[in-house]
Amino acid sequence: MEHTVLVILLALLQFTWFSLRVGSARPKYGVNAPKTTGDEQWERLFRVQQNTMEQLVLFIPAMLAFSAYVSALWGLLPGLVFIIGRQLYSYEYISKPGSRVPGMAMTLLANAVLLVGALIGVLLKIF
Repeated sequence: MEHTVLVILLALLQFTWFSLRVGSARPKYGVNAPKTTGDEQWERLFRVQQNTMEQLVLFIPAMLAFSAYVSALWGLLPGLVFIIGRQLYSYEYISKPGSRVPGMAMTLLANAVLLVGALIGVLLKIF
């Protein structure tokens, strides 16, 4: 279970970095709180943070369930793919939003593996 918690904490640290980046960019781009629109570059930073938060809502419980009902060790692989995918998504979205597909695909693949794997693991345990 330690592997699972480590991966989740790494994903949360990454999200914290994305959040700090958004907050510190507000003065640079003149987007004063509570505004969430303004400079295009700031909006890209903000969308990366928001999209990551949306993906974490699925990732964290799916990672925990996969680790509990399939394997904590095997959960490392999709967990690390998720983190790498988020980093790639961030880089791509900020530099050229149209190129964000590979990072998003990695994120979706990791979440799908965790979710479907966990569901199968739970069903096998029940039946």
